[in-house]
Amino acid sequence: MPGVTSSSVKQARQALGRRLREIRKDAGLTARELARRAGWHESKCSRLENGRTPPSDADIRTYTAHCAAQDQTADLIATARGIEGAYIQWRRMERAGLKRVQQSVAPLFERTRRFRVYQSWVIPGLLQSAAYTRAVLSTVADLRDVPDDIDEAVAVRMDRQRILYSGDRRFAMLVEEWVLRTVIGDSGVMAGALGHLISVASLPSVSLGVIPLGVPRGQGWPVESFTVYDDTQVNVELVSAHRTVTQPGEIAEYTKTFAELSAIAVYGVQARSLITAAIDALG
Repeated sequence: MPGVTSSSVKQARQALGRRLREIRKDAGLTARELARRAGWHESKCSRLENGRTPPSDADIRTYTAHCAAQDQTADLIATARGIEGAYIQWRRMERAGLKRVQQSVAPLFERTRRFRVYQSWVIPGLLQSAAYTRAVLSTVADLRDVPDDIDEAVAVRMDRQRILYSGDRRFAMLVEEWVLRTVIGDSGVMAGALGHLISVASLPSVSLGVIPLGVPRGQGWPVESFTVYDDTQVNVELVSAHRTVTQPGEIAEYTKTFAELSAIAVYGVQARSLITAAIDALG
């Protein structure tokens, strides 16, 4: 898997370089002229625009200033800062144990006041039962050959759920109906998890939407699972990696996607009926 992360970083650098090139061309400047105005070696623009040299904050400010594109400076700086840390392989995150992974997100959860979670794979972590979490993390441990500290990792995740009951936080949760129908662990674990889901979904701080099977998707296309933390960060779950998004433009795309998915979900009694039907189907 090592090549997956390095390839993703390379592609992100190249995409940033293409954005810089478009800004320069929109300004009517050649790479040589921009380098002259900036006091750079004439090859520097080419290295930046081809993704071979990561731009510093100062590089971006200089670039946008000479291209009269200062309105894009903050967005470009956020993109550049995020690239190196945006793609982190699951194996790299988990090699110190699953407990460490669970603990690593604690500061983010503590400072966030508005959570928007879309799950197309499993029940959202904050709404999971202990047995369901154990089944999920056991599968992760088996697939990725990580240290066996599942008991400790489950305890950390369960302790994290206290934020559902404290403070002024709000949790908007969306799941695809097939998440309710996908048996994690065994039928007993799944039935307990769905019963727990009904219980926590009734909390005043939680809004749970279920996107029914067979609903016309429109613009609410099923995508990778993601969580929006306030309007400052998005974490995306990929098969090979965990992606952190901090660029304002990209965050806006995820919040728009969440709104589109929310529009085709059902809530309240209708959502509980889908959960109950999934429990009944377990026999």
